Amino acid sequence: MSDVSASPAVGSRTTARAFFVGDRLNTSGLERGDVLATMPLAFRVNANGIAILFRYGVVVLIGLNALEEEEFLGSLDQRVLGKFARRDEETAIIELAPEREDQIPPGGPICLQSLSPERLVLIGEALAKSVVLARHEREVASVFDTTEPIARELARSGRMHGSRRSILKNIGNALLVRHRVSGPVEVEEKPDVLWDKPHLERLYARLADEYELEERAESLNRKLAVIAESAQVLTDIIDTRRSLRLEVIIVLLILFEVIMTIYQLAVGRHG
Repeated sequence: MSDVSASPAVGSRTTARAFFVGDRLNTSGLERGDVLATMPLAFRVNANGIAILFRYGVVVLIGLNALEEEEFLGSLDQRVLGKFARRDEETAIIELAPEREDQIPPGGPICLQSLSPERLVLIGEALAKSVVLARHEREVASVFDTTEPIARELARSGRMHGSRRSILKNIGNALLVRHRVSGPVEVEEKPDVLWDKPHLERLYARLADEYELEERAESLNRKLAVIAESAQVLTDIIDTRRSLRLEVIIVLLILFEVIMTIYQLAVGRHG
């Protein structure tokens, strides 16, 4: 369950930015006295900033300028496993509007009645899931780019050109993306904060709609299913090609043995 502390001190309008930095983020030992939440880990940074850390490799920073963000991310370098050469980012503007209900107007900022920790954590959850989906969408698209020429050639000529190693490399890339995307990010799961603060479910539902989390997750799962089927088809084709080669070799060996037998019989009769 989530453990939320007192409201942090941030301005009436601030920026939240999510960074997808690596495969995993080790958060053990970062617990401190000014913790705002434990699942995910959230705490104050500098005077007005907040950091929300997700073990699946995302860091959400709220209320920090660019230099402070880079400094904080640099302090986490030793805790990042499988660090990305290029990190993905997702940005949102948060505005304090006490006179209004929590809402997200089209094209506008995220308006909150209060900048309470649980509300900020929910925004962090939505941004974190969105930035992970964005990277995985790009990775899946790259796999389709590499497998599409193979599928087109199969449809055109009924044959699959290319070396066995290159084809296996494409299969490996497809399976690697499938494994990464099917990792620890449970997009459709309800954040832990909502178990303690059920009245904020409407806010999270609006955030999920704004970033189209469920729709993107479903689309990604469908594409992953296609990748899995494609990898299986390519594997079957490779196995079939190998089997055909083995059968041809066996037939040639049998023919060679028959020819040698006939030759020996002919030589024996002649002698």
